[in-house]
Amino acid sequence: MKIAIIGAGNLGLSIAKGILQSNGATTMYLTKRNTGNIEDFAKYGNVTITSDNIAAVQQSDILIFAVQPGHFADILHEIKDHLTEKHVVMSTITGFLIDKMEAILGPDKYIIRCMPNTAISVGQSMTCICSNEMGKKRIALAKAIFNRMGHSMQIPENQMQAATVICASGIAFWMRMIRATTQGAIQLGFDAKEAQELAMHTCNGAAALLIASGSHPEEEIDKVTTPMGCTIEGLNEMEHQGLSSSLIQGIVASYNKITAFKNM
Repeated sequence: MKIAIIGAGNLGLSIAKGILQSNGATTMYLTKRNTGNIEDFAKYGNVTITSDNIAAVQQSDILIFAVQPGHFADILHEIKDHLTEKHVVMSTITGFLIDKMEAILGPDKYIIRCMPNTAISVGQSMTCICSNEMGKKRIALAKAIFNRMGHSMQIPENQMQAATVICASGIAFWMRMIRATTQGAIQLGFDAKEAQELAMHTCNGAAALLIASGSHPEEEIDKVTTPMGCTIEGLNEMEHQGLSSSLIQGIVASYNKITAFKNM
């Protein structure tokens, strides 16, 4: 596949790493206004670094956009006359709706919105995908790309804002929970490095258990709680202090913020 990533910032580079490390591209173009800090990607051999978006479009079939929302419309106007029937336009731009892309590019283009998270750089992204009517013909292609770097799910566009909170912002939420577990382990006597190692791998194991078993979380909780035991004591204290409630409230607050931004 000939892939261009337009906007090689943090997310764009995470996507690039995931694709390149899974051998998912025959050629790749990475574009950025100032290319100095992405020159290292040339080591992959099949990667071209450039600030020329039009050249990247002309030499690629799959276009993945990871630019700032305020720049996206101008870039679409810049490249629209260079699109052909082969091009698939994939946007990772938060809040930029398919209707707005169609208004610039036309409804006859393959347009897909993808919302990965930064774990894509280590092949563990949760990516949500939706498309316009034409783009439905390329959903399988989009899933094939992103499934090489984790897991993907097709959803309606009206759920993309919520998916952004759960999957993209969710990385930060889980990082904070791992940090809190690390701090608790330090208080119990582990040094900082050991504490973080314990927290990271326990979190990873909990998710792996659910993925492998298909169980509800409470089923796995029941397996490690005994009457009058230390686990249920800890869980109950966390709930008394508002663990689940504060997490849900934080998710809703994040969603309200992103929805307010969309409506501005």
